[in-house]
Amino acid sequence: MILHGIPNCDTIRKAKKWLESHGIDYQFHDFRKDGLERKTLEKWVKQTGWEVLLNRRGTTWRQLPAETKESIDESSAIDIMLESPAIIKRPVLVNGKQIIVGFNEEQYKQLG
Repeated sequence: MILHGIPNCDTIRKAKKWLESHGIDYQFHDFRKDGLERKTLEKWVKQTGWEVLLNRRGTTWRQLPAETKESIDESSAIDIMLESPAIIKRPVLVNGKQIIVGFNEEQYKQLG
């Protein structure tokens, strides 16, 4: 099980705390420090949809030019997420073939 994100994110901290308090082993993958491969991101997009992965509430999104935001599609979203991983909704928890985007305690309770 791999928890993807950035360490200074409050939602990442909540997810880590929840996993640890429930005795669930995981590895942490820091988007910024460890990078993110295009094929990994494309796999996530295929499974969840780019709209789910793209965080439109954060500072990174707000700083994008209006024309970029208005014309965004799957291809440009992937490019933006690779260039600025902080724009990816966090955390992304990968458990085998299952991918959970964001922290939702009910979804985490379903982990095997």
